[in-house]
Amino acid sequence: MILIKNAKIYTMGLEGIIENGSILIENGKIKEVGNDIVAPLDAEVIDAEGRLVTPGFIDAHCHLGMWEDGIGFEGSDGNEMVDPVTPHLRAIDGINPMDVTFKEAYEGGITCVATGPGSANVVGGQFAAIKTYGNRVDDMIVKEPLAMKIAFGENPKRVYDAQKKSPSTRMATAAILRDTLMKTKEYIENLEQSKENPVLAPKYDMKMEAMIKVIKKEIPLKAHAHRADDIFTAIRIAKEFDVDITLEHCTEGHLIADQLAAEGKCAIVGPSLSDRSKFELRNLTFETPAILHNAGVKVAIMTDSPVIPLQYLPLCAGLAVKAGLDEMEAFKSITINPAEILGIQDRVGSIEVGKDADIVIFDGNPLTDVGCKTFATFIDGQRVK
Repeated sequence: MILIKNAKIYTMGLEGIIENGSILIENGKIKEVGNDIVAPLDAEVIDAEGRLVTPGFIDAHCHLGMWEDGIGFEGSDGNEMVDPVTPHLRAIDGINPMDVTFKEAYEGGITCVATGPGSANVVGGQFAAIKTYGNRVDDMIVKEPLAMKIAFGENPKRVYDAQKKSPSTRMATAAILRDTLMKTKEYIENLEQSKENPVLAPKYDMKMEAMIKVIKKEIPLKAHAHRADDIFTAIRIAKEFDVDITLEHCTEGHLIADQLAAEGKCAIVGPSLSDRSKFELRNLTFETPAILHNAGVKVAIMTDSPVIPLQYLPLCAGLAVKAGLDEMEAFKSITINPAEILGIQDRVGSIEVGKDADIVIFDGNPLTDVGCKTFATFIDGQRVK
């Protein structure tokens, strides 16, 4: 057992902020949270000495382990840029958990991420939610598959126009996605009919098999969309096929905040700490999270790592505070909000009894103090820093 005591705990749960609180950890889980906790005599006791303690931070959209640090083609495994439809690709088959960026992440307080394919393809493949500590991805999985990556806007246009093939327009991107979803529905119907008449069984199709979970709403589409019109196209197609969807990047979300709130959609915003490298980023601003939140949209902030190194996730949240986001909402945007958007809130995102003991002790406020250092990081109850 481990007891963390004398801490200012931001639980990000129903308990709110606990002053001079304690956390009891047993078998990788949070056993007790509150004041005046009595631990067994053999428990390891860590005195936080008044430091700030938070749940481990969560990045709801990155490519950790898919593009390895400091090398080119040899470590580039995030985009299979030969076919615009690749739903059968699984992030876990391309992740290298021994890349140095994992260590930088958990030492910076980021303990869980959603990672997966990039945005070169209309349908890129399957994201996974994983912990940031370990040497074998199979042992780090929180949820897999987590979501099906799709992409709108400039990226698939650019990739396939260069190859002189479709899609080279936004119309074609939408059409290819619709075609894939429709073929999946037909594939499912044929599978159902074959239960009574095996002759009608369709030929095995690995791509369609992967898409079945989307049609059955077991996983959402994870939609790369920066521009407002692309965001609306993503929502339009999701409605047409009655599938779940999360909005990734959402760079122009602040321009359509009221409509997104009316649609009941969440927004995973970022990477905002970058240059306007393409036209669809012309309205990039750190004000987006505050405007969306004020309109009633649940917001998570992401790095899109390696675009922004993962350890700077709290810095991005802090810059959103500087641009008008309430500080506690900024903490939510990298803890409980991404957990809920990703559907993994039963395990991570807050310091509550029964959840994974992913806990970080900071020497200061990681959002507002640029000199703040991580005193200790726990993942599944193991002290990794």
